Amino acid sequence: MTEKATSEAPTYGPEETTLESAKAPSTEPSGEVAASECPGEAQALTPQEPATQEPVPAAPTASKPAPPSEDVPSAPLLLAVEDVSDNSVTVSWEPPERLGRLGLQGYVLELCREGALEWVPVNARPMMVTQQTVRNLALGDKFFLRVAAVSSAGAGPPAVLEQPVHIQEVIEAPKIRVPRHLRQTYIRQVGETVNLQIPFQGSPKPQASWTHNGHALDSQRVNVRSGDQDSILFIRSAQRSDSGCYELTVCLEGLEARAAIDILVIEKPGPPSSIRLLDVWGCNAALEWTPPQDTGNTELLGYTVQKADKKTGQWFTVLERYHPTTCTISDLIVGNAYSFRVFSENLCGLSPSAAVTKELARIQKAGIIAKPKGFVERDFSEAPSFTQPLADHTSTPGYSTQLFCSVRASPKPKIIWMKNKMDIQGDPKYRALSEQGVCTLEIRKPSPFDSGVYTCKAINVLGEASVDCRLEVKASATH
Repeated sequence: MTEKATSEAPTYGPEETTLESAKAPSTEPSGEVAASECPGEAQALTPQEPATQEPVPAAPTASKPAPPSEDVPSAPLLLAVEDVSDNSVTVSWEPPERLGRLGLQGYVLELCREGALEWVPVNARPMMVTQQTVRNLALGDKFFLRVAAVSSAGAGPPAVLEQPVHIQEVIEAPKIRVPRHLRQTYIRQVGETVNLQIPFQGSPKPQASWTHNGHALDSQRVNVRSGDQDSILFIRSAQRSDSGCYELTVCLEGLEARAAIDILVIEKPGPPSSIRLLDVWGCNAALEWTPPQDTGNTELLGYTVQKADKKTGQWFTVLERYHPTTCTISDLIVGNAYSFRVFSENLCGLSPSAAVTKELARIQKAGIIAKPKGFVERDFSEAPSFTQPLADHTSTPGYSTQLFCSVRASPKPKIIWMKNKMDIQGDPKYRALSEQGVCTLEIRKPSPFDSGVYTCKAINVLGEASVDCRLEVKASATH
């Protein structure tokens, strides 16, 4: 069964070498001695001094093996590097063909820096493992490794790596992760802020740069802040000139990743350039207009057409998001004269102003000849009379209540409200309304004091009329 161990890299210098021994399962007696204390091992692991240094240093040569002995194990097999990171290396091997008559106590892994003469043990005592990780290495370290099997009779010949191990910084290729909402055109209105945060990956820290339509950014308008894992592009107040393709480039050790983000800054469109009344027939009117010169930097959603008759001057919408530039307005009222106006619309809304027709569309009543002779104008004058009287009412304190009645009179009468035969006009507690002959008195948050008889009086030049009702405001029950 393969066992693994982790050790810290030995340090070099005049001070004492600190070694951290990894715990590993062992079947040996508790009186086991360190591998360096075994006389046989000392003889087997004594390094032979390397030859004169060459431009490309070779691996330190192991000492000449001792004469074959049945008590000493043979060299481990298949020593190989499993993994190298920026601060560690993992090596593995297979047990030797011959374990020795006295049995195997474990393995000793040794390290020798390139150009050095001394092999330094990584683990102070033999360990029954066939894979070991050396940690706490520094970037740029270059060294050789060897491993020897140890028995109570001593250490066998070591197995040496043919090539040195070089600790280098692990490079992770850069990669940009564009958020989902930025994979389509990013739309903002004029004056709004643009704040784009684009995450990326890469190790060591990659260099991030931005371009706008292939050119460098305007530093006076656009701010960029790049960290270890993202880059932020910020525009405080967007203008239409900020629209375009923004490209983020992340570079690392000759590798690069690119991401393009389309930004569109829009505003409300202008009104149609012109509008004219083409024709009027029956109850119909035909209009034509030209598209606006400024669409707000985006396509139009259509036009909104409104009409207003000359009598009231109120505008009513006839067509919404209408795409053609000609239309026919129908169902106009005979005898009225109409004006028309057209708004442009895009994603920001309707244009601030509209194109208005200069001419009125007059809807004539055909086939009728006026006959003024013999016409007798009817006198509709009438003294006030109440068609709907006031009704007695009960209210709850604190809740506003209303009294209603309706009156008919010509000319329009003057309406006077009274409480207990006293005029209450001008009292802020009461609000009197009169529209289309319906008279309303609103009593705001009444109290028991507001109970009494309320009178509505209508007066014109032909006479007057009045109606009464009783209002009762019940006090809240106490418990």
